[in-house]
Amino acid sequence: MAKLIEIDDAADPRVDDFRDLTTADRRPDRPGGRGLVIAEGVVVVRRLLESPYPLRAVLGVPRKLDELRDDLDAVDVPAYVTSAQTMSDVVGFHLNRGVLAVADRAPTPSFTEIVESSSVLAVLEGVNDHENLGAMFRNAAALGVDGVLVGPGCADPLYRRSVRVSMGHVLRVPFTSRLDWPDALFALRRHGFRVAALTPRSDAVALRDVCAGGTGRIALLLGSEGHGLSEVALDAADTAVRIPMASGVDSLNVATAAAVAFYELTR
Repeated sequence: MAKLIEIDDAADPRVDDFRDLTTADRRPDRPGGRGLVIAEGVVVVRRLLESPYPLRAVLGVPRKLDELRDDLDAVDVPAYVTSAQTMSDVVGFHLNRGVLAVADRAPTPSFTEIVESSSVLAVLEGVNDHENLGAMFRNAAALGVDGVLVGPGCADPLYRRSVRVSMGHVLRVPFTSRLDWPDALFALRRHGFRVAALTPRSDAVALRDVCAGGTGRIALLLGSEGHGLSEVALDAADTAVRIPMASGVDSLNVATAAAVAFYELTR
């Protein structure tokens, strides 16, 4: 069972993992990044507790820790109890969700491990907005996508905002960023995947028409919000697909487009 420890001083070094999250919890490739996985809120903390990520500690106000009582019974880590004000002083902002958990990162699966166990994959290039990335993982979990391949230019899926927006599902959907690019796209084809690039180009095939013809194993390429997929990625794809739009609208937000496409591919 988690050991409950009362914290009444924001300077207490025992809660340093939670300190100044607006500046210290950065992407690992930026100065100051500690590489920790941080979950916010009861639902997301519960998913972190259930995940393979090695838990370090929990910090929360009494009411939120009480909601997690049964979950904390199953772990053997410190659970720090504090006031809302002290918690705000520690993390650097008011956290209205009232509870945080922090964990070390776990090894990600290899490209081959994900590919061999999947029939529908999302492949991302240049998705550098943490909230879009988190929403895409939530969509992938909800709609039955088997895994995510995180290509060049993407944000860190385990950054705090991505974990929060995904509602913790980034901790459940298998993903890897250990890719050779664009060689990974050709490797997908050798594993029997059809690589479909989602693009608003007018000459692309309607996604529903592609799905109606039967897809077999399929990998959906999704690009950045601004520039979309690179020419390198488009050239490596088997086909370009689009979501037909009403007149006067050229595209959807990438996370929304991903949700529509995932539904079509997995229904």
